[in-house]
Amino acid sequence: MIRIEKLKKSFGKKLALDSLSLSVGKGELFAFLGPNGAGKTTAIRIMTGLSRKDSGTCEIAGADLDREPLKAKRLCGLVTQNVNLDGELSVAENLDIHGRLFAMPGKLRRQRASEYLGYVGMEDRAKDLVKTLSGGLKRRLMIARALLHGPGLLFLDEPTVGLDPGIRRKVWSLIKRINQDGVTIFLTTHYIEEAEFLAGRVAFIHEGRLIQEGTPAGMIAKVGEWAVDTFEGGAMRSDFFASREEAGSFLAGLPAGGAVRRANLEDAFLDLTGKRVL
Repeated sequence: MIRIEKLKKSFGKKLALDSLSLSVGKGELFAFLGPNGAGKTTAIRIMTGLSRKDSGTCEIAGADLDREPLKAKRLCGLVTQNVNLDGELSVAENLDIHGRLFAMPGKLRRQRASEYLGYVGMEDRAKDLVKTLSGGLKRRLMIARALLHGPGLLFLDEPTVGLDPGIRRKVWSLIKRINQDGVTIFLTTHYIEEAEFLAGRVAFIHEGRLIQEGTPAGMIAKVGEWAVDTFEGGAMRSDFFASREEAGSFLAGLPAGGAVRRANLEDAFLDLTGKRVL
C-alpha cells in the first residue's frame, strides 16, 4: 500500500527527511516511532499530498504522488494530531462537507455517515454541535470522517494524544477493528504501549532516517526481555537480561536496590539512539 524510496525534505538548512525508504503491505497495522522532530509528521504530510518532497519517490497503492496526486489522495484517509473539525457545525454536517469534497453523491454521503457514526459508537450524536463533544468523541468523529470516502489506507498521526487512559483504550479497540476489517493503517504515536499493543510491525525514525524496523517482540528481544532500573549518580540506568531470573539475581546483588520490569520498545529505541520517544 505504501512504497517510498530515498525521500528527502528540508526546511531551510534543516534536513527533516534523509533518504527515507520504507514499504507497508496491504492489511498491515504499521507504527512509525521517533522523538519530536524526527520527521514522522513530515513523512505523513508528504505521503498524503499535504507537503512536497524535495526528491525521492512515493507511491500509494500503486499511484505515484507526482503523476497521479488526486488518485493517491482518494485512496487514503488522514486523522491529524490536531482536531480540525468545525465546532460550529453538527457532527452530521462535518461528515457531509467531507463527502462533498470527495464528490460523493448525496445518498451515498448520508448512507456512509450513518454507517460510520454507528461504527464509532456515535449514532445518537449526529445532530450535536461538534463544540459540545468531549475530546474522545472528537477523535472518534475524525476517524469516522477519514473513513467516509472508503479509503483502503488510513494515516493516524498521534490519534490518542491528550486522551485519558480509559478513552485511549476505547480508541485502540476501534483502530484494531478497522484494521481487522481490511483497512491498512499507518500509525504514529508517542505512547509506547500503544504501538506494542496495536502494531504488527514498527519502524524507528531518528533525525529523518529509518534506523530499524521489525515486529515489536523482535525489536525488544534484541535488547533483552527484562530490565532492571536503578538510580545511580543522579541518573537512571537500565540493565537488560534474557530472563526474569537473571534480572532478579542481578537486582539482589545491588546495594541500593532497584526495580524489575519487562523491557519495551522505548528501551530498544534508547539502545539505538540514546533518546526517548517523547
